Amino acid sequence: MTILVVDDDPHIVQLVAIQLQQAGYKTLAAASAEQALQLIDGELIRLAIVDVMMPGMNGFELTSILSRDLAIPVILLTARGQLDDKEQGFLSGAEDYVVKPFEPKELLYRVAVVLRRHKPQLHTHLQAGNVSINRETYEVTIGQDTVILPLKEFELLSLLASRLQQPVTRALLMSHVWGEEYEGNELTLNTHMNRIRERLRRHQATVEIQTLRGIGYKLEALS
Repeated sequence: MTILVVDDDPHIVQLVAIQLQQAGYKTLAAASAEQALQLIDGELIRLAIVDVMMPGMNGFELTSILSRDLAIPVILLTARGQLDDKEQGFLSGAEDYVVKPFEPKELLYRVAVVLRRHKPQLHTHLQAGNVSINRETYEVTIGQDTVILPLKEFELLSLLASRLQQPVTRALLMSHVWGEEYEGNELTLNTHMNRIRERLRRHQATVEIQTLRGIGYKLEALS
C-alpha cells in the first residue's frame, strides 16, 4: 500500500516517510506538487500527505486535483493552524488536516482512519443505467438480457459501476483485478476494456466506458 508524501522540506519528508515505512506502508516522495503529479502516473496511490505551503502549485491546488480528479484521499500538513486555512483545505477536498509540529503516532492514527474510510467496498448489487450487476451470482443484466462475463471483465465493470460518473485510475483497476503487485503490460487492461465496451454496445447498454487520457477510465450514463 503506497502513500504519497509531498513537502518541499526534505526533513519533513524523511520524518513522515520513516514513520510510515515502520508502520508497514510504502512511500513515494515528492518535493513539489508538479513533481508529485509526474511521479504518480501509473502508480496505485492509496493516500497522499500534502504540505500546504510549497513553491509553485500550493497544497490546496494539488489536493483538489488528487481528490476530485484522481479520487486519492488527502491529509494536509501545515505549520499554520488558522481556521481559514482549515476551511480552505476541506473545501479543496482534504480528508483531514494536521498542524506542524505533530506527534508521529497522531499522524499514523489519522492515516489509518482515512484509509479505513476509503477502503474499496463493492455492494452486492450495482445499478448503472440499464445495467444491473449481481456480485453474488456473477451475472450482468443489460435490459432484458442476462450476460455472463469472464471473471476479470466482471470485476472491472463492477469497479467502474461502483464509481459511476467518477474517474478510476488504471493503477486501481489493475490492482483490483490482478493484484497490487501486478507488473504486467497495461495493454492487457486495454484489451479487457475493449471487450467490455463491445458487450455493452451489443446489448444496447445505456452506459459507456470513457477513456480518460493519463488517468484511467470512467463509466458514464448516456443521456
